[in-house]
Amino acid sequence: MKQILLLIFLISFLNKVAAQQDPQYTHYMYNMSVVNPAYATATPEVLNLGGLYRTQWVGAVGAPKTFTFFAHAPASKNVELGLSFISDDIGDGAKKENNIFGDFAYVLQLNDKHRLSLGLKGGVTIFETNFNGFVLESGSNSTDPAFDQNINSVFPNLGAGAFYFTDKYYIGLSAPNLLATKHLEEKQGINRFGSENVHVFFTGGYVFQINPDLKLKPSFMAKGVKGAPGVVDVSANVLLYDKFEFGLSYRLDDAVSGLFNINVTPSLRVGYAYDYTVTNLGDFNSGTHEVFLLFDINFMKKGYDKSPRFF
Repeated sequence: MKQILLLIFLISFLNKVAAQQDPQYTHYMYNMSVVNPAYATATPEVLNLGGLYRTQWVGAVGAPKTFTFFAHAPASKNVELGLSFISDDIGDGAKKENNIFGDFAYVLQLNDKHRLSLGLKGGVTIFETNFNGFVLESGSNSTDPAFDQNINSVFPNLGAGAFYFTDKYYIGLSAPNLLATKHLEEKQGINRFGSENVHVFFTGGYVFQINPDLKLKPSFMAKGVKGAPGVVDVSANVLLYDKFEFGLSYRLDDAVSGLFNINVTPSLRVGYAYDYTVTNLGDFNSGTHEVFLLFDINFMKKGYDKSPRFF
């Protein structure tokens, strides 16, 4: 019975988002280098590390689970380098995708406070399917040609982006996957799901200093891809004493989220978000959980002023 439910969910999910495979993030503001290769901090001698884990639609059979990791640091006054890894699993291993990318960003100093970063991303996507044990009809040995073969393939990919920032705000435009590919294609008259289309991300955020101990940090992320409805996230976080941060986020026609994070030490920040589904899909799940961790390694062994943006 579990395999039948999993198959129904997987087919429904792929039909719904056939052109929208890139994972969704509530903490996009703390996962920016995964989305935009031009993301930069301009903090010399500091290595920024981050990890995020998201378990979506808890309680739904075969619901997506996503893990991301990134590392980036300035290599010189104008160059920042990064590495990112994204693992996305749908259907408890039925469809799994691992992305490994290297990032290169060149930062232009426009004036004392304003910078423009241009970035490139290059790497591979490892795509796997595992339909072993799927039962199409209860009590039947019938099979479906669309699910009778497991796939394990590697695809190259490229991305590009631009990131304009100061210590108070940022705005970014990026396409982390520029090469459209077909992971599962038509074969012997069978239409198989899985085409990878170009996703475009538009992001921005600002820090309003209400008083020395209170900052308001609104932000947004818009995502578009051919053949699927656009996705828009609007968030507002409050930062207290440069240590405690909490807020709310709304994903248009999808979910309402609560966010919280804390600076455990000057170099370590941890956070959590909960998404409540506002569509009828909410009848089949208990929500989405997301946790992240950010850690800085300061090779100068000295204190430094961190931007109140999202680093």
